[in-house]
Amino acid sequence: MTLSLDDVKRVASLARIEISEDEAQQMLTQLSGIFSLIEQMQAVDTSGIEPMSHAQDMMQRLREDVVTESDQHLLFQSVAPQVEAGLYLVPKVIE
Repeated sequence: MTLSLDDVKRVASLARIEISEDEAQQMLTQLSGIFSLIEQMQAVDTSGIEPMSHAQDMMQRLREDVVTESDQHLLFQSVAPQVEAGLYLVPKVIE
């Protein structure tokens, strides 16, 4: 994909970014480099390559799923303004 200086200025205008002529030229150079790299990556044949979730073949360490804290809900509800049947009561917000 090729960009022109007018394209860069138009995109900057749409994004409401004010750029000078020199900045537009620099952006054109940088964006052209990015698009060139994308074209190179799209040209690579990846039909026989399986997608991977991580760059290294490793497993995530997992810990045992065990409770590490005691149940303190009664303590927390003892300082709440209003509690009923183990639930916190809050003022009605939507009518």
